[in-house]
Formats: sequence, structure tokens, C-alpha cells
Amino acid sequence: MKNIVILISGGGSNMAAIVRAAQREDWERKFGARIAAVMSNKATAGGLAFAKEQGIATAVLDHKAFESREAFDTALMAKIDHYDTPDAPVLVVLAGFMRILTPGFAAHYAGRLTNIHPSLLPAFPGLHTHQRAIEAGCKFAGATVHLVTAELDHGPILQQAVVPVLPDDDADTLAARVLTQEHRIYPQALRNLLSK
Repeated sequence: MKNIVILISGGGSNMAAIVRAAQREDWERKFGARIAAVMSNKATAGGLAFAKEQGIATAVLDHKAFESREAFDTALMAKIDHYDTPDAPVLVVLAGFMRILTPGFAAHYAGRLTNIHPSLLPAFPGLHTHQRAIEAGCKFAGATVHLVTAELDHGPILQQAVVPVLPDDDADTLAARVLTQEHRIYPQALRNLLSK
């Protein structure tokens, strides 16, 4: 069995897309994988309610309660590692988790830590990707699922989706179209990882 732990900070729409895909496609039977827990750095994260409704264990670890990024990451690793055993190695999935993780965290889960970013990496790492793509005159934008390394929004690309930038797009309309593709490609990328 592989245990999937999903980290969120907000509404968790990508998390919900992954959970629904895992249920619909019976990842437990097909890949020996289950969504073991959903964790957040914010008690108000809307996605926690969805996870609870699905019978998935949830946990909150408030980053503001820690004096350093390293201290928070160490505590978060301890919570995640509760699900990490030789019989059930953990896959850590960042799904709108709005924290920059330390190199130690990335190294601890090397090859097992995924993220989705709302641009066609390596273009536009960081924040405000849709506005930056529009201002740069891009004809296409999109989303990228990648393995996480110590460098922000880098690491091997697992899956991408391309979305046209329309003449009347603003950051919100473009973001909405990109998000529909995120919901498609994140479960797909995880499916591919689990089937290896």
C-alpha cells in the first residue's frame, strides 16, 4: 500500500479532484494507493471539510506557531512520517499549499514530493503567474505538475497542460481556465507515478 498525504492551504479544489479520481478509478485496488490524510497550515482551509466528508484523516499545523521555517517543516515532517512506513511509503502531494518548503523538507521526500504550478514551467515561477503571462504577451499559458526540489518551482516535469491566452483575458479569467486543466492533469500525473 502507498499512502498519499495531501497538503493544502485553502479551498482544496485540486485535492478534491485527486480524491474524486482516486475513488472513481479505485486507486486502492489498481495501484495499492490510498489518500491517507489531508493536512493544512490553516485551520480555516475550506478543503479540510471536504476531506472529512470523504472520511479522510485531517490535521492542522499552524505555521505561525513556529519561530522558524525549519521548525515548522520539522514538525510537519513528523506528522507526515506517521503515514510513512516500509509497507506504505508516503507520496506527499502539494495542492495549493502556500508555503515555501526548506531544502531539508524537499530532500527528505526526494522523488516522492509533487507540486502543481499555474504556468508552463520553467516560465513564470513564483506568484502572479497569470498576470505576468498576460503582461508578457504570451499566446499560451498553462499548468505544470512537477517533482519538488530545493529550488522553487523547479524539478522534473511530470505533466503539463496548455491553455490559450484569449485577447480579452484578465488574470481571473485565465486562472479559471487553467484551473480546469489543473484538475485534469494532477490526478493523471499521480496515476502515472503510482503505476511505475
